[in-house]
Amino acid sequence: MDALTFSTRSFATRDQARVWAEWFQPTFDMHFETEEQAGFAAEYSVWNVGDISIGLATGPGTRPSRTADHLRRSPIDHWVLSYCRDRPTTISTNGKDVSADAGVPLLWSLGYAMDGRNSSAPRLQVYLPRDSFKDMTTMLDMAVGSALDTQRGQLLADYLMLLKRNLPHLSAEDAARLPAAIQAMLGVCLAPTPDAMAAASRQIQLTFMERVREVVRRNLRSPSLGPDRLCREAGLSRSQLYRVLEHAGGVTNYIKRCRLAESMALLSDVSNGDAINKVAELLCFSDASTFSRAFRQEFGVSPGDVRSAALSGMAIEPAPASKLLPKGYSFSSFLGG
Repeated sequence: MDALTFSTRSFATRDQARVWAEWFQPTFDMHFETEEQAGFAAEYSVWNVGDISIGLATGPGTRPSRTADHLRRSPIDHWVLSYCRDRPTTISTNGKDVSADAGVPLLWSLGYAMDGRNSSAPRLQVYLPRDSFKDMTTMLDMAVGSALDTQRGQLLADYLMLLKRNLPHLSAEDAARLPAAIQAMLGVCLAPTPDAMAAASRQIQLTFMERVREVVRRNLRSPSLGPDRLCREAGLSRSQLYRVLEHAGGVTNYIKRCRLAESMALLSDVSNGDAINKVAELLCFSDASTFSRAFRQEFGVSPGDVRSAALSGMAIEPAPASKLLPKGYSFSSFLGG
């Protein structure tokens, strides 16, 4: 799915801050850290998914404000879900001063005046029209001006990062199902009833899977990587972990396949001079022969064949190709509908 993108980079340095501010009119005023902004290289990408708009901003920090005059000139009243993974988000709105720590979603509304502070870190904003979320009006209005710093809020944050990574690759069919998926995850975050949990079960499972994948990726070279560490770092119970990886052949098999995929990347990299037995050791295989057998079973070729092909400038297509997602685990499959 293509984004509509506005960038200041094509403008003269002296004009970048001004055109950035003009682009947000009449919805916001944009204030800058200094009166004389030398340059303002920034970009805002918007994906329109049905009635929902999802924006991703990158660039220097700003101080956006929405006044009573803006409310008259631009009388939209969408709820806004803001998320910045790396820096805090601060906003004053609806009589509240709210600060969300890095990685914590914050809910506010364009129907109220606001003053905010955006850092230079990338920030995601999901605009939720009232007409599309009528069934959630009461709970969303009650949560306006709140940092969603609960366990369910963290689940929503993880889903937002998953959404950010997958937006550019969504098909039109998947995009049509996305609003219902977002609504289901909001329901879990704001009112985690059994019905809400059931409605979002697909999205929750996918988000858990992403947590597991990230922990495994960070710890591929650690001999202590196993169920206990995965549960602790992914924030899952053992039953949740086993349920997520059931279709991947279990925890041990999933970790082994991820390590084999990493070994394929290392052996295909001509700049990596590690011997095959060293690669096996780095990735926690008991010995080189065990590693070679597992590698051939996974890819249909030996580690030596891959290393030789890489050094000769030839690429080997593994057969079969390793697929590290359990069957049925894709962003598309978890949109529901």
